[in-house]
Amino acid sequence: MTLVAGVDSSTQACKVVIRDADSGALIRQGRAPHPDGTEVDPAAWWTALQAAVAEAGGLDDVAAIAVGGQQHGMVCLDEQGSVVRPALLWNDTRSARAGAELVAELGGPQAWADAVGSVPLASFTVTKLRWLASHEPEAAARTAAVCLPHDWLSGRLGADFITDRSDASGTGYWSPGTGSYRRDLLQLALGHDAELPRVLGPAEKAGETALGAVIGPGAGDNAAASLGIDAVPGDVVVSIGTSGTVFATTSAPTADASGIVAGFASATGDFLPLIATLNAARVLDAAARILGVDHTRLAELALSAPPGAGGLRLVPYFEGERTPDRPDATAALHGMQLANSTPAHLARAAVEGLLCGLADGLDALVVQGVGIDRVVLVGGGARSEAVRRIAPLIFGRPVTVPEPGEYVADGAARQAAWVLIGERPHWQLGQAETFEGAPTPEVRARYAEVRDLTAVR
Repeated sequence: MTLVAGVDSSTQACKVVIRDADSGALIRQGRAPHPDGTEVDPAAWWTALQAAVAEAGGLDDVAAIAVGGQQHGMVCLDEQGSVVRPALLWNDTRSARAGAELVAELGGPQAWADAVGSVPLASFTVTKLRWLASHEPEAAARTAAVCLPHDWLSGRLGADFITDRSDASGTGYWSPGTGSYRRDLLQLALGHDAELPRVLGPAEKAGETALGAVIGPGAGDNAAASLGIDAVPGDVVVSIGTSGTVFATTSAPTADASGIVAGFASATGDFLPLIATLNAARVLDAAARILGVDHTRLAELALSAPPGAGGLRLVPYFEGERTPDRPDATAALHGMQLANSTPAHLARAAVEGLLCGLADGLDALVVQGVGIDRVVLVGGGARSEAVRRIAPLIFGRPVTVPEPGEYVADGAARQAAWVLIGERPHWQLGQAETFEGAPTPEVRARYAEVRDLTAVR
């Protein structure tokens, strides 16, 4: 039996799966937490990876490995390859103003969409580099190279200084359309040029570990999840994790000047138009905490309330928001009356508010010409029975929910097998359940009425 390993170095934890390269059968797995915060010393990722690998039984018998990681994170290195400062993560919004400056300096949103397929927001690496140049000029001056979280971890495993198309496309200075870096945009942000990782194709070898295992190019987390699900054109994946994402595989790049749809690349050589929200599974966490219940009870309460929550509407911008671009917004509860001031109505409003934001993402993909044959719901939030049953009502389409799994790590493992055997494996990793229900467009309409009435810090 030939074994491959896949790593998911996410915002909250590091997960490792070890699978049979031929069948995809799960052999063993491990997990270790990451520290909280929106900036992290990359050494913490390496410590967590080592712990997760140990829990998974080690890598001595593994023939290939690949790393999926959280996108956008800024890892700055000096001339010796040492980390200059803690990495700023995707959910660090302090660079929002820097993003606005960069958009204006290049000539507006259309110029950025034409250049790199996306309009940079606070989450993008390029805006974090501008923030660094403005607020920590000494650290910016010491920065001789810039990479991303999955690149850095792959390097610790033994890879060359490389990245892949999917993660490069989230920097704001690599164009999926041309397949090349825009160093002028890097210099516009950082103030000087810097070494950047070589961008590999989906099945190129990146190096070898000390134990002789082949290292794959890796991928950004959403692209890895798409590969883990084995998504095909026509599938739209809605992932409810720390962030909420809506993305699809397409054969042509997109360039949305509104900034709603990011024109990323996929881990398969195609493209991955994507919408991301800052507020996803943690909306459920917040509602459960407010009500003093666990997630099972939260779901029961939500399902016991009527669609529309009796007019109660939650705009769940607890951590600001990325889509729409409102980094300083706060959450707001609208339409409170005596009749709907109950735990059940609040629970329902939380689930519907979360899903309405993601449904806006589905609409934005359609505007970009993406066809939707199937909606696939994944992520920790998809384990909620209320989310599963309410999603088709809000999305207006049947929703398929695969068995719970580590989709990012599975995608990295599938990539590792691809690099090792020379062809993309199409493993069957479990059964899926489909949920249907009568659409409730009136719920979305009422949510839209209050979506823009959010408070600002």
